[in-house]
Amino acid sequence: MTREIHGTVTGGFETVKEEFAAFVAEERPDYEGQLCAYVHGRRVVDLWAGDGTDADALYGVYSSTKGAAHLVVALLVQDGTLELDRKVTYYWPEFAAEGKGLLTLRELLAHRAGVVGTETGFSPQELADDRQLAERLADQRPFWRPGTAFGYHGLVIGALAGEVVRRATGRTLQEVYEERVRAPYGLDFFLGLPAAHEPRFRSARPMAPTAEQRVLLDSVPSGPHTLAAIAFNRHAAEPTDLELLPNDPLIRAKGPASVGGVASARGLAGLYAAAISEMEGKAPLLKEDTAAEFGQFHSVGYDLVARAHKAFGIGFQATADTWHPFLGAGAFGHSGAGGCQAFADPRSGLAYGYTRRRFAFPGGAAPENNRLAAAVHRAALTV
Repeated sequence: MTREIHGTVTGGFETVKEEFAAFVAEERPDYEGQLCAYVHGRRVVDLWAGDGTDADALYGVYSSTKGAAHLVVALLVQDGTLELDRKVTYYWPEFAAEGKGLLTLRELLAHRAGVVGTETGFSPQELADDRQLAERLADQRPFWRPGTAFGYHGLVIGALAGEVVRRATGRTLQEVYEERVRAPYGLDFFLGLPAAHEPRFRSARPMAPTAEQRVLLDSVPSGPHTLAAIAFNRHAAEPTDLELLPNDPLIRAKGPASVGGVASARGLAGLYAAAISEMEGKAPLLKEDTAAEFGQFHSVGYDLVARAHKAFGIGFQATADTWHPFLGAGAFGHSGAGGCQAFADPRSGLAYGYTRRRFAFPGGAAPENNRLAAAVHRAALTV
């Protein structure tokens, strides 16, 4: 089925539009999505498809929020406000409880703390509030010896990082992000969606697996006391429905730094373009050494929560290992459970952002990102 593709690409990126059109033609009739890319700070791809959407529509971006959060941390490290090899307790003394006192900030950000959740889980109100999450996690006994292994702190890493930011600066991570990143570039990537922008939000739709996909989903171990269940709050009195999490207005309003971001593909790609490239006459937010350190492998191998191979830099996913092996060494970014993807590839100057409305199978960066990102990357290397 041929469907209308809206937007533009610059010369040399026509194949990206063709690839996007081919993918959309294979999707469900109710598909909505956006694709945007920059190369060396210049927007080269700006596409969208689906009834009711446009380039200005905003979507819940799940864990792609973590990219914005860790960009704030990177800026504060670059400034000298934070030091990666200081103990977390230098900034946050209460974190020492239950044997966590030796953990460094570097280890915390690399998902090595072992406090992926709490024994009893979080209420919806707590999950929306990074301060409340941090207070609960400070007292939590880690689920592995801190620093000895790693596992994805999916719902809490932003709160952990955010508490360090708050203790060091006296301001929330969200406030620093707004002042130093979002507002100066006018990015449509919010950590705390203002009420005035609510009409632009497109509610998340749940996964619609095929019969074969449902069999695969049902075969995944899902006991209520597994690390994965604890990490994604499935054991709580009110278990978290990750698929529809962005539809909670409290999550959107407070913008918890792990999962509460609301953005367009332009906003996702623009964040990473600003991080590595000159934009609007402004120097890149990150110096080359900072970008290289935050993109460097810090936790690689068996992830105790995901029960699979994963790779993280400092906070960011090591995108070339985790998702797209054709990218340059040191590429960094973060996918989102609903299917969105965002990253920077400093070696090619590429910044990429993708959103979709319906939660993708099987979660994480939707499979189409492989073909779309590859098409963008090929074009970026030839222009």
